[in-house]
Amino acid sequence: MRRDDRDDPFDDIFSEIERMMEGMAGGFDAGDAGFGGDAHVSVYETDGRIRVVADLPGVDKESIRIKCDGRHVTIAASTETSEYEERIELPGRVDEHSASASFNNGVLEITLERTDSSADIDLS
Repeated sequence: MRRDDRDDPFDDIFSEIERMMEGMAGGFDAGDAGFGGDAHVSVYETDGRIRVVADLPGVDKESIRIKCDGRHVTIAASTETSEYEERIELPGRVDEHSASASFNNGVLEITLERTDSSADIDLS
């Protein structure tokens, strides 16, 4: 019995895996994907806080710049050979003045306190 590849239910999955593997093997442009695709950012949320964790391999603490506007966090960093900048949309509004950050062994962790998305207005 001959197998017909057009009916293979896993064809799309294997194609996507191959595309991702090619990217990891050097298909990414360092300017588009951070440090050769090595940078990874995750966002975690709890009741009162939002935590952003970024893997920044080969980066010195002094080259990291972090900005927050209450809805987004922008992380910029550089090494001798790469530039990295990413703007992360946060899952909720935060008090940007409450932010704290730490950098240890190539992992940046930013913690922000959630704030109400709207303010009460007194009617006079």
